[in-house]
Amino acid sequence: MGVGVSALLLQSTAAPLLPAWAAGAAMSSPAGPSPKAPLPGAIPGPAGPTPPLPGQVAPAPVPPSLSQAQFQKLLRQGTLEQLAEACQRVVAEDRLDRLRLIRERLLLILPAPQPLPVVLANAEVLLSCHQPQAALTVLDRISPAAGAERLQWLLMEWRAAQAAMDHRRAALALERLGAARPARLEALLLPVLRREDGSVVSRPALDLLADHLQARGFPQAAATLLLASQEPGVGGAQRRLEAVRLLQALPSEERDALLESALDQAAAVGAWSLVGELLDAQATLPSERARQRRLRLSPSIDDAYGEWLILRQDPAAAARSSELERRLRSPEAKGGHRQAPPPAASLPASVPPPSPSSPTKPVVPLP
Repeated sequence: MGVGVSALLLQSTAAPLLPAWAAGAAMSSPAGPSPKAPLPGAIPGPAGPTPPLPGQVAPAPVPPSLSQAQFQKLLRQGTLEQLAEACQRVVAEDRLDRLRLIRERLLLILPAPQPLPVVLANAEVLLSCHQPQAALTVLDRISPAAGAERLQWLLMEWRAAQAAMDHRRAALALERLGAARPARLEALLLPVLRREDGSVVSRPALDLLADHLQARGFPQAAATLLLASQEPGVGGAQRRLEAVRLLQALPSEERDALLESALDQAAAVGAWSLVGELLDAQATLPSERARQRRLRLSPSIDDAYGEWLILRQDPAAAARSSELERRLRSPEAKGGHRQAPPPAASLPASVPPPSPSSPTKPVVPLP
């Protein structure tokens, strides 16, 4: 995607409420910091202030709720940024009636036609107000030509569609961003969650597009996209595993071949947990080679249970199966490998038995 797209992405997701690209918009706004806009799909944090850590300054108190007269004046005269700040307060107060009125005002405050920075700023505020469908309505007012502005618009289009769970529009935005080049989507990380500590969780656009295609009922298209991945290691192996799960009608020989290549990728980087998942998926296929490989790699991934599941039906492996079963049995159960504590009568005279009124941990002899 290049440095330009990465900069646009950071600008559209990590910037203040009114992004940098909206700085030139022809609108007045009061001075002061703007609240952060939540990311699409993010879980809203607690409404109240977060307790300060030791050494931190306590946050400013929450301003009182607007009176009805103040609220009506805000709807008539408030700027975009003032409406955004009021929206955050209304969301915290859970005033759905006022939230609806702010949404209607935000849809009318900057009527079309407007330049792209103004449209994006308007959509950003609507997203911060948890109104992604209204943000999509605003974005429909413009369709930039190819270039940097179109990339900005497509990124905002995806964010709004993702938040609105509009999988059709979200998939279309990502397809246009990728321009029929899966490697381009594979290299583009998109934010999907903001943690409470402020850090952002991102995922490759390729995987997000596959999720949208699955949600729309196109598993084969999603699997084809995943198999177009060129990423080695864990990422490529996970995509092949997911593709095999989606392609249930694929012949077992082809599924086995895909899992084999994924196993090679995962084992090469020592991702043994993923290796175990791949071996389990391969073991469901009618393949003796898969079964033998599962048995051979079980000690490497410390998966006694998986090995026992395969050997328990094999009379020739009864000894090994019994050994695995002994290892898997609870150490406290009869026959378990933990030594039981001695009875109270065998305790030394200097160690009184525990009193019911002052319970203590059981005494276990040292090895």
